[in-house]
Amino acid sequence: MNKRLVSAVRAGLAELADPAKAPGMQQYMKSEMPYRGVAKPERAVLAKQLFADHHLADADDLAETTLELWRGAKYREERYVAIDLTGHRRYARWQNATLLPLYEEMIVSGAWWDYVDEIAIRRVGPILRGEPDLVTPIMRAWSVDQDLWRRRTSVICQVGAKLDTDTDLLAETIEVNIADKDFFLRKGIGWALRQHSKVDPGWVRAFVDAHPSLSPLSRREATKYV
Repeated sequence: MNKRLVSAVRAGLAELADPAKAPGMQQYMKSEMPYRGVAKPERAVLAKQLFADHHLADADDLAETTLELWRGAKYREERYVAIDLTGHRRYARWQNATLLPLYEEMIVSGAWWDYVDEIAIRRVGPILRGEPDLVTPIMRAWSVDQDLWRRRTSVICQVGAKLDTDTDLLAETIEVNIADKDFFLRKGIGWALRQHSKVDPGWVRAFVDAHPSLSPLSRREATKYV
């Protein structure tokens, strides 16, 4: 674990803190965890500099450092930087199924869309496409898990995959969740279908027509472009 990087992140965010902005940011995100009041552009500049100054040795170092930032976070921005760290281009070669336990913990403990969506689409999704034989069964299991955010991840993880989308998996993860009344799940279903409609509107139209039990929210989102 790179303790110097963890300390530098927390110190850097403290220096950039804007107490006047923090309450509004917390209220907007409906977050129990407070904010420092550091906007995304300023946070990105800080992260870029710190990631350049503090290199990680291997995938284990990445996972351990990320979890130290994540688990010990007292402000929401610390967790945003933890997510940014996992996506740094220097560590792209380590993005494989061995990191799924890390992302699963972040998804379940984060339990809110601002964390989960980034991890689902930009971390889990690429791993799924890189190792489909290994990860597809995991997404199927997550789609019927008791945890809402594992289920949302299974549905939206292919957003942005375009023609690389596994439509069998997409259909299956949606079908097992159609009856769920949770807003975030219904919105996620509609989002996943809407994004896929940009490359295959016929498939999405046929899917929507074949599933009259889709919620009005999911259906409205799915058919926005078809």
